[in-house]
Amino acid sequence: MTGFADQGVVVTGAGRGIGAALARAFAAAGARVVVNDLDAEAAHAVASACGGTAVPGDAATAEGLAALVDRARADLGEIDLWCANAGVAPAGGADAPPSVWASAWEVNVLAHVRAAELLLPRWLERGEGRYLSTVSAAGLLTMLGSAPYAVTKHGALAFAEWLSATYRHRGLRVHALCPQGVRTDLLASTGAVGEALLAPGAISPEEVAEAALAGILEERFLILPHPEVAEYQRVRAVDPDRWLAGMNRLQQGLEKGGAL
Repeated sequence: MTGFADQGVVVTGAGRGIGAALARAFAAAGARVVVNDLDAEAAHAVASACGGTAVPGDAATAEGLAALVDRARADLGEIDLWCANAGVAPAGGADAPPSVWASAWEVNVLAHVRAAELLLPRWLERGEGRYLSTVSAAGLLTMLGSAPYAVTKHGALAFAEWLSATYRHRGLRVHALCPQGVRTDLLASTGAVGEALLAPGAISPEEVAEAALAGILEERFLILPHPEVAEYQRVRAVDPDRWLAGMNRLQQGLEKGGAL
């Protein structure tokens, strides 16, 4: 891939944070961008600022996704790149209410599956398409304090891997964007745990978007805006007991400090 000029790009959850930064970055690189968000006012504001098209709505439900895909195709002609960016990060563990688990599955995993179901037929017919999944480093590692987030982000990564392994030879390119702390409303919503674990090394949404575009151009599946995540992932794979012991020490520190 040589650039983004005239590419049709859809970004979900683009009213703020990483999604808004992605929309602005793709537009600045010459792409034609559709901005989706549940917050209609935020979607219109980002679209207006970057010269894109706002299509507010729920990108987690089957009905909302179908409407978004139809409208995006009508506006763009073809969707070249889908950015599955919308996400939720609820707190809680095994005792989290079923509704919290269900919401995390719907937004963080099933929205990706449903979008792929709608996009794949056209992409496979034309022999090309591109799918960017905002997974988070939690999908590679874990997230203390939020079992629903950690588990569903692992699911999002697994689905992205499956897409790439299954359809790469048919022209589909898949990318998993896995930042750690990013200075967004989502980080703020994680409270004391996020402040202790992620805030010290947090980067801006614009830095994440810059890494995403570079990773796409370099045809990398795994995009790590925080390079140190690669070493954490290596230790986790090579010596899981050592890695889990280290994470448990972090858990104990959070408990003693009152964050959990």
